Amino acid sequence: MRVLVVEDEQLLADAVATGLRREAMAVDVVYDGAAAQERIDVNDYDVVVLDRDLPVVHGDDVCRRIVQLGLPTRVLMLTASGDVSDRVEGLELGADDYLPKPFAFSELTARVRALGRRTTTALPPVLERAGIRLDPGRREVFRDGREIQLAPKEFAVLEVLMRGEGTVVSAEQLLEKAWDENTDPFTNVVRVTVMTLRRKLGEPPVIVTVPGAGYRI
Repeated sequence: MRVLVVEDEQLLADAVATGLRREAMAVDVVYDGAAAQERIDVNDYDVVVLDRDLPVVHGDDVCRRIVQLGLPTRVLMLTASGDVSDRVEGLELGADDYLPKPFAFSELTARVRALGRRTTTALPPVLERAGIRLDPGRREVFRDGREIQLAPKEFAVLEVLMRGEGTVVSAEQLLEKAWDENTDPFTNVVRVTVMTLRRKLGEPPVIVTVPGAGYRI
């Protein structure tokens, strides 16, 4: 899952991004509304965590732009105000969910995951395929009942492949969904991660390489 965090309080923004990365999400961070609009124009995000009271360009205008562009991106709006009228106004702008500050990080993570599931065809919270059971909320992976310990990027790649439900996922798509914008697009990190993931998942192999196209489970 790829997430954009837009928050002018830099310490909070960086803390949220670090926490979401530990949950195997690819996260970009910006600190004002203008920078958010630039990222939205060039990158595909599953979820935008959007502070409402932003400098340069207000969070309301960023939300409106996402709606106007017709993007499948889901918006979780943050605000220091807990007034019901503010929540209603934010939702009417096109936000999909609303979270007042201060918030528990576990709740933010759960809301981001729930919104991420809405960007594609509805899938169950726990994914199962080819003997693999992947629980994004608990960050657990089992194969035929055996628990497998994965690094965050390995977990993210496996989740993207399993959400593909047997379709081919290109290396470019994996790079976009599992890594942030600072990753070199010419790196071999996807191939190396898939190799490590295959080894950890064991025999018989469940990740199939489709020459010239990508990978599938």
